[in-house]
Amino acid sequence: MIPEKEKEIRWKDLPEQERLKYEIAEELGLLDQVRECGWKSLSAKETGRIGGLMTKRKKGEKKEK
Repeated sequence: MIPEKEKEIRWKDLPEQERLKYEIAEELGLLDQVRECGWKSLSAKETGRIGGLMTKRKKGEKKEK
């Protein structure tokens, strides 16, 4: 098990893409699972959903600029 202090995500230290991935995982209710067991614990469906939403948001950001 990972000690509680190490489970805490240091948002400011993460690259933008990683931050987005964690934000989406949180919105989908998967962040606790990721913190406990890592990204490998997610199913292909869950991982694909996160990737799809990341792509959608990136495209939306480009259109705004």
